[in-house]
Formats: sequence, C-alpha cells, structure tokens
Amino acid sequence: MKLYTRSGDDGTTGLFGGDRVAKDHPRVEAYGTVDELNAAVGLARAACDPDQTFGQRLIAIFESIQSRLFDIGADLATPAGSPHEDKVLRISDAQVKEAEQWIDEIDGGNEPMKSFILPGGTELAARLHVARTICRRAERMMLRVHHQEPITEGAIVYINRLSDLLFAMARRANREAGTTDIPWTGPEKG
Repeated sequence: MKLYTRSGDDGTTGLFGGDRVAKDHPRVEAYGTVDELNAAVGLARAACDPDQTFGQRLIAIFESIQSRLFDIGADLATPAGSPHEDKVLRISDAQVKEAEQWIDEIDGGNEPMKSFILPGGTELAARLHVARTICRRAERMMLRVHHQEPITEGAIVYINRLSDLLFAMARRANREAGTTDIPWTGPEKG
C-alpha cells in the first residue's frame, strides 16, 4: 500500500464515514491541531529521563494521554450521524476524572503560585509549555466546531483538563530539576 493516495490533491480530505471536506474546514483544523498537540506531547515525552522516578511517571501518563489524543482526533473526524459513529471511542467521564487525579498528583509537588509565571526553565518544562499552548489552541478550534455542529463534550472537557495538567507538569519539571519558575514582572511604576 502506498503512502500517497492523490485523493487530496484537490484540497479536500475524507472524514471517517466517507464525506469529503476542504482541508481548511474547521473540523479538520481541530483534529489537525489535536494531532499537533500529540506531537508536542511526544516531544516532551522524549525529554523525560526514564532513569528518574518523576520521568518514569510522566512517561506513563504521556502514554495514556497520547492514546486519548488519538481517540479525540478520530472523534473529531467522525461527525454525528456518520455510519461509522459507533466504531469511534469517545472520551468518558472516567478518563476526565483520571486527568483530574493526575493534576492533583503532579501539582501536589509544586509550591503555591505567588505570581504569574513565564514559560521556560528546563528544556522539559519549556516543551510542556509549548504543548500547553497548542492544547489551548486545540480547545479553541474544537469550540469553534462545536458552535456549528455537535462534537463530544467529553473531548472538550478532557482537552481543558489536559492544558491544566501540562501547566502543572511544566512547573513540577522545573521543581524536580531544582530550577525555579520564571516569575512575570510587571512594568515598573514610577
């Protein structure tokens, strides 16, 4: 089987179920951004030290997250009413709760925030902040679709929780490495 099909040469792509839409359709933009997020999570995962307990924990969490992001992409590529709708995995309440448990676990090792922080610190933290910003964009794209046609609400909630988790992970990555978060400093008042 060849990697190229030529079916998208006219600027369209196929949704799961057979419908063809423009490659810049909001639904395609949404699942493309989720795919970009999955790649960014993979990049953060590659920066984890598997010889450290924290790195091992993140790798385990990322494995689940990346699979869920793949599920969300398939969900977004399958409009309601598609003949294949029943074949697509949807994000469950249990998966949202699992993400909330991860947030509590990871953020429990962070100092309370005293100011806004800037993205950065260690390489792992910086990669996690990039993933967080892509996650927020994915959420905005998903909501844009949701305002036009229904998409699974569990997917939207999961993406919202995931951005919080990535933020907590970035802060914790700095803490585990002995690096302080970079505080935002407002303009000097004079």
